[in-house]
Amino acid sequence: MDVERSSLCNCVVNFLLEEKYLLTAFELLQELLEDGRDDQAIRLREFFSDSAQFPPNLISRFNSLRVADPQSLLEEKLALEEKLAISDYELRLAQEDITKLKTDIDKKIDLPKNNLNESVAADNVNHETDFQWKKSDACLSDLGPLKDNERRDLNFAIKEYLLLAGYRLTTMTFYEEVTDQNLDVWDNTPACVPDALRHYYYQYLSSTSQAAEEKIAILRENESLLKANESSKIEKESLLKKKEVSNGQISVLTKSLEVLHKELKDRENLVQDLRKALEHQRKELYDCRAEIAALKMHIEVSRSLQNLVATDVDVVQSQPFEKYKEEIKVLQMEIERLKEKSTNAPDSVVSAYSESMQTEEKVVEVDENKTVISHPVSLVKSEEAQSFATRSFDDNSIKLTKDVLRESMTNPSYENNALANIQSIPKQNDEPPPEDSGLNLKSGSLSSEADKAGLGTIHILADALPKIVPYVLINHREELLPLIMCAIECHPDGSMRDSLTHTLFNLIKRPDEQQRKIIMDACVTLAKNVGEMRTEMELLPQCWEQINHMYEERRLLVAQSCGQLAEFVRPEIRDSLILSIVQQLIEDAATVVREAAARNLAMLLPLFRNLDKYFKVEDLMFQLTGDLSGVVVETTLKELVPAVIKWGNKLDHILTVLLSNILSSAQHCPALSGVEGSMESQLRVLGDRDHWKIEVLLRMLVELLPFVRQNAIETCPFSSASLARGAFPSTLLELYAGGHVDWPAFEWMHANCFPDLILLACMLPQKEDNLRNRVTKFLLAVSEQFGDSYLTYLMLPVFLVAVGDNADLTYFPLTIHSRIKCKGFGICDGTISDHGMFSNPYLNAGLRPKTVVAEKLATMCVLPLLLAGVLGSPSKRDQLEDYLRKLLVEGTMKENHSLKHSAEINYAVRFLCTFEEYHGVVFNILWEMVVSSNSDMKINAANLLKVIVPYTDAKVASTHVLPALVTLGSEQDLDVKYASIDAFGAVAQHFKNDTIVDKIRVQMDAFLEDGSQEATVAVVRALVVAVPQTTDRLRDYLLSKIFHLSAMPTSSTDLMHRRERANAFCESIRALDASDLSVTSVQDFLLPAIQNLLKDPDALDPAHKEALEIILKERTGVSYDTISKATGAHLGIASSVTSFFGEGGLLGKKEIAGLLPPPLEPVEPPATNTVPSLPAEDTRFRRIMRRSLTDMLRGKTKTAEDK
Repeated sequence: MDVERSSLCNCVVNFLLEEKYLLTAFELLQELLEDGRDDQAIRLREFFSDSAQFPPNLISRFNSLRVADPQSLLEEKLALEEKLAISDYELRLAQEDITKLKTDIDKKIDLPKNNLNESVAADNVNHETDFQWKKSDACLSDLGPLKDNERRDLNFAIKEYLLLAGYRLTTMTFYEEVTDQNLDVWDNTPACVPDALRHYYYQYLSSTSQAAEEKIAILRENESLLKANESSKIEKESLLKKKEVSNGQISVLTKSLEVLHKELKDRENLVQDLRKALEHQRKELYDCRAEIAALKMHIEVSRSLQNLVATDVDVVQSQPFEKYKEEIKVLQMEIERLKEKSTNAPDSVVSAYSESMQTEEKVVEVDENKTVISHPVSLVKSEEAQSFATRSFDDNSIKLTKDVLRESMTNPSYENNALANIQSIPKQNDEPPPEDSGLNLKSGSLSSEADKAGLGTIHILADALPKIVPYVLINHREELLPLIMCAIECHPDGSMRDSLTHTLFNLIKRPDEQQRKIIMDACVTLAKNVGEMRTEMELLPQCWEQINHMYEERRLLVAQSCGQLAEFVRPEIRDSLILSIVQQLIEDAATVVREAAARNLAMLLPLFRNLDKYFKVEDLMFQLTGDLSGVVVETTLKELVPAVIKWGNKLDHILTVLLSNILSSAQHCPALSGVEGSMESQLRVLGDRDHWKIEVLLRMLVELLPFVRQNAIETCPFSSASLARGAFPSTLLELYAGGHVDWPAFEWMHANCFPDLILLACMLPQKEDNLRNRVTKFLLAVSEQFGDSYLTYLMLPVFLVAVGDNADLTYFPLTIHSRIKCKGFGICDGTISDHGMFSNPYLNAGLRPKTVVAEKLATMCVLPLLLAGVLGSPSKRDQLEDYLRKLLVEGTMKENHSLKHSAEINYAVRFLCTFEEYHGVVFNILWEMVVSSNSDMKINAANLLKVIVPYTDAKVASTHVLPALVTLGSEQDLDVKYASIDAFGAVAQHFKNDTIVDKIRVQMDAFLEDGSQEATVAVVRALVVAVPQTTDRLRDYLLSKIFHLSAMPTSSTDLMHRRERANAFCESIRALDASDLSVTSVQDFLLPAIQNLLKDPDALDPAHKEALEIILKERTGVSYDTISKATGAHLGIASSVTSFFGEGGLLGKKEIAGLLPPPLEPVEPPATNTVPSLPAEDTRFRRIMRRSLTDMLRGKTKTAEDK
């Protein structure tokens, strides 16, 4: 009865899990556990403990769901009762129809049912056939998924079984989960029999595979024919419907196509009209711009005409400014004289002619020196000169005269533009030149004709260039730049200049670096020639229009123009418009654009006239520093950060913000553990973005170090010859320790920076070696920049106090004493400290740790910085060796300090070994520990060797690590020997060298010769860790050892020892099964070892036993229960009923191979032919077991250590 009860229970479990009745299965698990039937609850327990099926976060979310209030539940109940009444009525109607249909079906299946009963009766009589069926190699074919009627019958059978077995809570849960049928009413079907599940069970045992297959084939053939007939009818109807729909769609589409053609023509006409309107509006816009430009030029000419001759002479000659003033006065007096004599035409003509000749000679002399223009100056008619002279003596005209004079002195091209504007005013205003002026001479007429010809050439060039450029090869378009620049500079029409400037910027669609340089050089030259006003009105709008261009090359051109054109615009434009363009480019999606924006922002800063935009620029700098692109960050650190410091001169503020960002980035990350008061609650789990941000900010801190040192030197209140050379001697530090004068720039490093870095280190978990390495490099750079005296008297004491050692604070002022010893830099309640940083409760009373947890935290987090960053300086190598010897050797022998925090100290030494230059120091001290007579020191040496193995190469491992481990392995002390075994496993895990592997095998053989239980388990556990990474030779070695050890009879009668040994072997076999093993190794060692382990079921964990059986079945194709039945051994219950819904029964999925394994005796390696194994099918259970292998190994190892 127990066998039958167990089999039926397993059938129920399989059905519930396959049909996803999880609530019922969970309730059944609870009732099985309450009844003490743990062996039948194994599969359910493993299923519900699988984190892949039930994630912890999902369970916690379900636990936090809000419980509904009674009022809402009552309302929902009333609504459901109304729906239920309607559903009952519909159900009764449906049941009547179903009853009629079932009556018809029963008549049709009576004949197949009678035949099946006759075959079953014949099989019950014929025991020989039954016996042959049990030994048959063939398996029933796949039945496919459950049908609806089969599922309903099985639901009724499962409900009946649960009620008879007494699982009433499980039955109630099953009622709730099965929502698609009424479990109280079982229709009169052939499956409706009393105690149905037991009948199914006996029917299954008494039936033959041939009869079942024939029946299944008949049913399937009948179903397939019916389905084919129905599908053909449906397909025919659907085709007819589709044909009608298609005809209708064709007619509709034909009509819609005609309508679309008509709409398309209308839209084309509309587009043509809109284009004409657009062209007309553009023409009007260009006319307005030309008129505005002409008016501006007229104003400029009005202002500059008064001092035209004086400015020409003033720019070229190097005479004193007073002399130019005198010449201006003389010219003004001459104009007055000409006014008085204007009535006398002949005399005025003669005098004007002589004056013009003199002026022309001066201008030509200027032009020859400057090579800017080569045409004489045309004088205006007397009426204009008279009116202008009248206006020139008021106050505003005098002011404008000074501005023009200043402009001509600072801008050599000003007079050229002014002269050209003077000559072009009559043309722009469409006024003919005056014919009756007495001042127009023959030379002026010739010059006017030449200007007309030149202007006509400019017009022709400007009209032709937009048509020529598209047809010039891209590589040769740069040859058009001089023509484009000339047309832009000289053309009087503003609209045409805008068009040509747009052509200049878009000369090449996607310019490369060299082409961008050529275009920018042309723009810079043009900006020099046209001046600030035209640069702002004509060049900068082109930048603003292309800031969101689809091609990154064009946006890159905009970024480059911001830095190079800023010199040629007004200062108020630089820190407003241009800075806004740069700010928008900093947020661009392309990396190269952001990099160019950072570089050009650095070029722009020296041109700002004040610091009004400093904090905005600083925010942009930190934004670029946090960029996810390494190229942008590198450009920011190398170019922008020095430029911001040089321009703003606010290094103190930058350093404060920098340290605040570093600590806040780490503090905002979640804690490693939520248990308050533990060391893990202070460590932070850094995300990828937080890790990158902190790493970049630490790099920035290193880049700022020279500025910090220079600032400390410049603000030093004491005089010293050594300070001039960049060093901080001890005599200077003695003066500083007096505390009579403040030196904040110097004490920032040891009073603010070092404590904040220590606080950061106390938040970094062990795996964050990269960030700890950055801090170490910063400390080494500080010792190099500030000198040995600073390192010895200020830097080293801070870190010694932080790790709990005594230090000499003689060279610290009393105010700094209070920060390091008493006051600290944080407060207990987790609020903001005096420096604005988040505090650490373990460092609330200064840097020195006060509690046991604080000591562990300081040893694990701060000691690595002390060893590698402070004592790791080249001048402190001897002191580093002494400190390590005191820490590892003397501390163990005297105060037993190393034993309290040996794991944290080993971690600190491990971090020191990440730097190859310290390996010699560490191995010297390790050898002293190895040859010591203190067993605790030897154990610590073995543990230390185990953690530093990953940071050594094969040469160091062969010459230092292995000899030390061999020495420790030969010790008589068992604890020392077992500690060395774990270290050998670490060596095997990280090295695949044949020589090293051979040495490990020899040493492991020596350990196994001991024959003790502890040595055997230690060797197996040490080598199993190396299985995924080691060589095939070591895997085969481990597998052969497991086989031989499992074949040996165990002399121990202690069940706990047998279980420990069996668990170690099982873990190793499962790890090896997940690796690539040769066919020979599987046949000779793996399978025999599994059979040896399975013969002692009491020592096996149920999970291990099931896993081994699955491995055996996958490797051979034969289940372990089949083996036990074939050999006559009774190692368990036959699995035929257990797998009724599983892999090997009537509803199974795999075929059983016909080969039987050898008998279950202690198996020896076969010397002759072996049975070839069938390829293993990767089942779902196998994947689950492999996925959780690492977690199980860790859990078993931790359990063994705890015991």
